[in-house]
Amino acid sequence: MTELTVGMQAPAINSRDQDGNPISLDQFTGKKVVLYFYPKDDTPGCTAEACDFRDNHQALLDKGFIILGVSVDDEESHKKFVSKHNLPFPLLADTDHQIVNDYGVWGEKNMYGKKYMGVNRRTFIIDENGVIKGIIRKVDTKNASAQVLELLSV
Repeated sequence: MTELTVGMQAPAINSRDQDGNPISLDQFTGKKVVLYFYPKDDTPGCTAEACDFRDNHQALLDKGFIILGVSVDDEESHKKFVSKHNLPFPLLADTDHQIVNDYGVWGEKNMYGKKYMGVNRRTFIIDENGVIKGIIRKVDTKNASAQVLELLSV
């Protein structure tokens, strides 16, 4: 797939959240969406990022944003992660890798010289009409929400 860029229509999403509720990007038409991709539930960087979005959730809501997190973990893993950290937003299970592939975030990673395939951390800001308005490729896990607000200067 072609790499997604600002100005492109965001790919469709059809998944389930941590509670098994169906979630599609279409249901958020008319709202701004922060769609963030992260490698794995309950790991240090992913926890820092999720908790930053949690701690700044109301500020983002006040600016008109809906937050959706996506990883390839299953619903049960997401449910535990949400419960443990009191996350107030949905986490989407992408066990078949459809969403991570459509958004181009599944790829080769390298840790301590070992190469493997996984989710590359990335954040997409999608406008009310489903158009990508911003992409954060170098996510600061402890300041992810500030990066979103700074990118759009809102």
